[in-house]
Amino acid sequence: MARHRPQQGGIVMMLLFWVLLMAVGTWWIQGGLDDMLHPNVNIMNTSPDNGPVTLKRNRAGHFEAPGQINGEPVTFLLDTGATYVAVPSELAKRLSLAPGRRAWFNTANGRVEGNLTQLDEVVLGGIQMNNVQGSISPGMERDTVLLGMSFLNQLAIEIRGGEMVLRLPEP
Repeated sequence: MARHRPQQGGIVMMLLFWVLLMAVGTWWIQGGLDDMLHPNVNIMNTSPDNGPVTLKRNRAGHFEAPGQINGEPVTFLLDTGATYVAVPSELAKRLSLAPGRRAWFNTANGRVEGNLTQLDEVVLGGIQMNNVQGSISPGMERDTVLLGMSFLNQLAIEIRGGEMVLRLPEP
């Protein structure tokens, strides 16, 4: 009889492992991982017009959220170190942004030459701004737009406990 007890314990541990594996797999398939990587994916649908927008940090520690430029969907990475709303050059072409005067930009990858541009409309959650200064920046990776200070400077910003709250200033 004593010989069978270790085998029974091993079977219980194996069953527990498989149940746990199935639970984690189900969570993963139902979007748990995506929620951790992109916690703000529904921000466009949940923020009231001109109301505060609350963003959560993603697993990489960044504030990233969907938004719109001139009515077209984009992904924003909030960047208080960026002077303008910086649009990758390939995305700027797809958005039909008109390049303005040439300018030099200091980036994390060094100095690059690009163009200034005017963004007719920038939307993040329920916050909409018109005539926002932007830049067309060559060499930026992916289609992620850096939502810089030309947009953020017009808002009250509060960061606390892994969340950023953006709101229009009091009138």
